[in-house]
Amino acid sequence: MGSAHDGAELWAANTGAPLDAAGVEALASLRASAKRDDPGSAGRFGVGFAAVLPLTSAPRLVTGPGVGVRFSAADTVAAVGSLPGPAAELARRDGHVPVLRLVWPVDPDEPGPPAGFATEVRLPLRAGLSADALLAEARAAAPDLLLALPDLESVTVGDVEVTRSSQDAASGGTASEDTASGDIASGDTAGVSRVVVGERAYLVVRRSVVAEPGAAVEERARRRRSLCWALPLDAAGAPAPFRPDSGEVLHAPTPGAERLGLPARLIADLPLDPDRRRVRPGPATDAVLAAAAEAYVDLVRAVPPEHRLALVPPLDLPLSELDGRVRAATLEALAVHAWLPAAGGRELAPRRAEWLDLPGAEGLAGVLAAADAGFEGLAEVDPAFAPQLAALGARRVPAAELTDRLHAVEQGPSWWRGVYAALEPAVETVPGLAQDLRALPVPLLDGRLVSGPPTVLTTAGELTGAERAVAALALPGLHVVDPAAVHPLLARLGACEVDGAALLNHPALREAVERSVDDAEAGLDPEPLAAAVLGLLRDPVPGLGGLALPDAEGVPSRADELLLPDAAVRALVDPDAPIGVLAPEWAARFPREALVAAGVLDGFAVVVDEEPAGPDHDLHDEDLWWDEREPTRVVAVRDLDLVADAAWPAALALLACAPGTRAALLEPGGYTGWWLARHALLGGREPGYWRLPSADGLAGLYDPVPAVPTGAVTPNRGGIVDEAVLTAVGVRSALGVADTEDAADLLDRLADPGRTVGAGLGARAHAVLAAAVADGLVDVAALELPDHVRSLAGTVVPVDDAVVLDAPWTAAVLPAAELVVGGEPAALAEILDLPLASEVVRGEVVGDGEPVAWSDLPDVVVACRTADLAVPPGELRLHDRLEIDLERPEKGRFRVPTWVDARGTVHADDPLRALLALPGWRG
Repeated sequence: MGSAHDGAELWAANTGAPLDAAGVEALASLRASAKRDDPGSAGRFGVGFAAVLPLTSAPRLVTGPGVGVRFSAADTVAAVGSLPGPAAELARRDGHVPVLRLVWPVDPDEPGPPAGFATEVRLPLRAGLSADALLAEARAAAPDLLLALPDLESVTVGDVEVTRSSQDAASGGTASEDTASGDIASGDTAGVSRVVVGERAYLVVRRSVVAEPGAAVEERARRRRSLCWALPLDAAGAPAPFRPDSGEVLHAPTPGAERLGLPARLIADLPLDPDRRRVRPGPATDAVLAAAAEAYVDLVRAVPPEHRLALVPPLDLPLSELDGRVRAATLEALAVHAWLPAAGGRELAPRRAEWLDLPGAEGLAGVLAAADAGFEGLAEVDPAFAPQLAALGARRVPAAELTDRLHAVEQGPSWWRGVYAALEPAVETVPGLAQDLRALPVPLLDGRLVSGPPTVLTTAGELTGAERAVAALALPGLHVVDPAAVHPLLARLGACEVDGAALLNHPALREAVERSVDDAEAGLDPEPLAAAVLGLLRDPVPGLGGLALPDAEGVPSRADELLLPDAAVRALVDPDAPIGVLAPEWAARFPREALVAAGVLDGFAVVVDEEPAGPDHDLHDEDLWWDEREPTRVVAVRDLDLVADAAWPAALALLACAPGTRAALLEPGGYTGWWLARHALLGGREPGYWRLPSADGLAGLYDPVPAVPTGAVTPNRGGIVDEAVLTAVGVRSALGVADTEDAADLLDRLADPGRTVGAGLGARAHAVLAAAVADGLVDVAALELPDHVRSLAGTVVPVDDAVVLDAPWTAAVLPAAELVVGGEPAALAEILDLPLASEVVRGEVVGDGEPVAWSDLPDVVVACRTADLAVPPGELRLHDRLEIDLERPEKGRFRVPTWVDARGTVHADDPLRALLALPGWRG
């Protein structure tokens, strides 16, 4: 900025061709640049100089000392004021004249431009304009000017110099910008450069296009036009696109009035209206916009793949008609050209591409596209750009469709694990995705591909050989995932982790085991299944007894219907029992414990069920045992029904020697003891026929159990049958009647004249019988009564000669050999179908006797206190000699120690005996 005349001036110097006569003529008359045929030059439009008029009314252009032209509003007014016609027009315009019509030479003393510059424009400022403000505006506009005009290299405003440098975008080397780079080549970024203007970097694409000439005078001879896209870059070199509301306008090449909301700045040589602010429609405009759309594809391809979708033009309402046209054209060009990143560095045209709507699943597209799996058109993009992808015609692939399409893929397990790993982050962030993926394919160890993690099993760590053998069976419903494909996502989607024991309990394996004998008989090979199951087994597992194994003759049989060749129970089994012997080679091939766990018999096997639901444990007569009780726990020895009758002593010894079978046998109320009490034979009899050797109180009624071996039972096996075991299987330790059958047996024993039964034992036996009847344990109607009964004298008498003693005093007139005593008399009489003594005997007391209170009799008081009994209330009739006149069962007078008459009065000559016979007396 310099000073001249009476005010401040703005001086602007530039290099290039100096002003000549043609240039002056263009400025003063045609407003058409003399450079219009040079498409690479600045100032070819011929209207830029008119922009100085708002600043000055007397601009000057100087090309050397005293060489140049000047324009002046004041001099023009003076020149035309003396001419009649122009003077009248001047008056009509109130003294305003066109400044740039008349030209004068500069003063001879006018200094030339600064050294190194060809031309300098000097503008005396109008009154009221701020020189500092104009310089600030110039400094602010300098970067845009350098970006728009590639022929400018720098702009200096005052002491500030703004420069431009550029690098080739591909090589990073310094390069000049080529404004006529030729046609766009798909897949090529030639002509893309990185331009630094001042402190701001841009990615720039410049193109030229041949178009029809424009209608304006200055454009009639022009066919080649240029365009440029400039994308701002941040300090790190990453794209920093313009926002739609950033105030961008079309630059042609200087800013116009056409608002644009594009991510990059468009600088285009477009036909404009005379005011240079609006684009003029026509073929030239169409050609430039079409070329701009194609060039925008190159701009997008020049940025790193992860930033490309951010450069898709916004999809909201356009800011102007031109904005709408440019957006539509660029969207169409982006849709059909390849730039969308895909796996392996490939690029896809969006209209032929697919994208996964799975936020967070970065890398999944690469995993899918890398395999020959029908996903070659899958783009690697952020689903956050879903609207842009839809606008470009890319097809959305939802999770459900992805799951369906994956079923057609043939890849190894490690590839599938990569798919699961890529999907896992998306499951964390996408609501409902886990449900959509529940049909995800899963590769199995047997080579199958099945649908749905909830249907598969995984194992912790490496699979054992046995687990692999089970998986290799390819049983329907048994899906073991190949370990190379196992990923935590499978568990999250419903896969279950199992071990060998869980595999054995899998319904599919159980079903295969259960039908294995039928399959073998149908011609299928049962060996793979049997070998796999036996490889897993170590501990007994209920429900595997149906496993088909070969017997000694090679016939497939159920495992639980086979014996080990050297089984401890083999010598005990009934020869007619439906059980065979395992093939010796199988016995040698697999561990003994595995075979036994499968159900093959060695010793006796124990069934344990802590929560039984019913009699479903394949135990002989189990339903009858359940009828008698409803057990909350089942611990039982199985296959007892296979033991030969003569082998029971040895079988009991074997049961007693093993902790498991002994515990089952001794289980209170358990099945084993219940069954043995009904079916085992000792000395050819059921255990209940005998008594324990120590149960001397039962001697006479029951015989001691025959000796049971306590030494060697089978080779290398020993057994101890103690009284606890004998008691558990039903050998009697005390009198007892459990049911009608027990009652009948006891009656037969009492009626057996070959047995010596004392009065006390007989009475206790009758008492037990009576109590069982009273408790409802005995169905009296079902009893087949014997013809004889055991009397108080210990003798066996016909039932016609016997009565049940219910009134103790009548024993004085009845022989002991006719009396039956024990328990509640009425119940005993019902069992034996005998009359009561009180119904048979009738007699009258002779004399009244002397009434005496029980408590006044010293002998009675002493006896009661000695026995810790209460002294009876009331009184009795004391006689010196008590006699009765008996009417039946025979007539006569008899002396008796005590008697109770028909009125219930107690008579006695012996108070102590009367006390014992006192009806209803309780201590």
